[in-house]
Amino acid sequence: MTATRATDEVLGYDEALATFDPVMGLEVHVELGTATKMFCGCATTFGAEPNTQVCPVCLGLPGALPVVNAVGVESAIRIGLALSCQIAPWSRFARKNYFYPDMPKNFQTSQYDEPIAVDGHLDVELDDGSTYRVEIERAHMEEDTGKSLHVGGATGRIHGADHSLVDYNRAGIPLIEIVTRPLVGAGERAPEIARAYVSALRDLLRALDVSDVKMEQGSMRCDVNLSLRPKAGDPTDPRNAEQLAVPMGTRSETKNVNSLRSVERAVRYEVCRHAAVLTGGGSIVQETRHWHEDTGITTSGREKSDAEDYRYFPEPDLVPVAPSAERVEELRATLPEPPAQRRRRLQGEWGYSDLEMRDVLNAGAVELIEETVAAGASAQTARKWWLAEPSRRANTEGTDLVTYADRVGITPAHVAELESLVTSGRLNDSMARQTLEGVLDGEGTPTEVADARGLELVQDDGALEAAVEKVVAANPDIAEKIRGGKVQAAGALIGQVMKEMKGQADAGRARELILASLGVDG
Repeated sequence: MTATRATDEVLGYDEALATFDPVMGLEVHVELGTATKMFCGCATTFGAEPNTQVCPVCLGLPGALPVVNAVGVESAIRIGLALSCQIAPWSRFARKNYFYPDMPKNFQTSQYDEPIAVDGHLDVELDDGSTYRVEIERAHMEEDTGKSLHVGGATGRIHGADHSLVDYNRAGIPLIEIVTRPLVGAGERAPEIARAYVSALRDLLRALDVSDVKMEQGSMRCDVNLSLRPKAGDPTDPRNAEQLAVPMGTRSETKNVNSLRSVERAVRYEVCRHAAVLTGGGSIVQETRHWHEDTGITTSGREKSDAEDYRYFPEPDLVPVAPSAERVEELRATLPEPPAQRRRRLQGEWGYSDLEMRDVLNAGAVELIEETVAAGASAQTARKWWLAEPSRRANTEGTDLVTYADRVGITPAHVAELESLVTSGRLNDSMARQTLEGVLDGEGTPTEVADARGLELVQDDGALEAAVEKVVAANPDIAEKIRGGKVQAAGALIGQVMKEMKGQADAGRARELILASLGVDG
């Protein structure tokens, strides 16, 4: 076969798009949040001791028979309905045969030619406010594999490792695989569209409450299929019909990309890599690729099999899934408000401008702000605090805000408590920022942090008046400007008063006292 080197040549992105059009397909795997596995009664708790959540069924021991998880099936139907799919009145499971050391049965129970949901779509909003419709080919049920841990190497991969360990706890956890149709015509926006789609899908699944969609834990992960074809002209121009009919090129599949940022970067990198191979006279290998977050590149995995290589055949130990039309409609009635519609409603309730709401969306802060407002904070204050230090730190870590907040333990109730400390007059804005940093550093609740750090506004006007008198006396030129009507010059004196008070004063009250001492009406 023709293989590319471990460090592949790449073209610049703009140069690649001058010659080629990307064709993209996205496969998103979602672990369902069921209490038990898809075909047995084993628990699904994340992080349990290795091989403590297994049984003869999920270990594939002889004579063990599977039973379908009813909640898993209903979750799959609700996902399909939310994606505007047709729900099959009759579907069945199949055996997908291939060998992996972390697949104890040597086949995966999945769905092949008769999936539970087909022919749907999801409209996603892009950064400029435009909408792109992603066509959904299918959503089908299957089970997850176990997990291999390669020990002794530098990369955590099998190459260079001394030995490998296998944890079968994850084997058999319910999965829904959502497969798009090829996304053609995305052009230079392909990476952005990929990120926006996975983000919108994650929001939808979270709203459905069928998964925790924690990408960093693998409960939601994306496979990026990408190929290039010669650049076509205007699709509405009949003269370009022949060029537009050129089939898709050979695809690569970048496996298990587990962050929104990485999805976008992986698409961009593969466009540049494919273009370099093709312009150099080479050919693309149909293969799986590994994404490396640290270097932002992909490397070769294994040659990618076609469907016939998996030797699918109907699963003999499971009956078909045949939901009644009445049950499907009952499940349809449980669907939540669509996330995009909900965001528009919340924007109106919160009074955010389009730019403010876009910043909130880009930060992934909608749910956090909604819960903070419900805890008693104002919408503007909730946006201010969540999009400040927490968002900055999440970006630095390369993770999303919800994941970061969960990791450090800051909650909407904490942010609402922080606001109450400001509105009650205990803290000023500067002190509140210090308090927030303490919460993020694990020092406790806002009140606990403020107590421990001794952060509290001085309420004694006598001490503040003394500081004002000292500062005014030390700055006669500025004082004269203020007396002459340049009230804005008071800002320079306020800063010095705050310094005298070691930041523990109300700036507004300091301004009032400065103007009063100079006989100026504020």
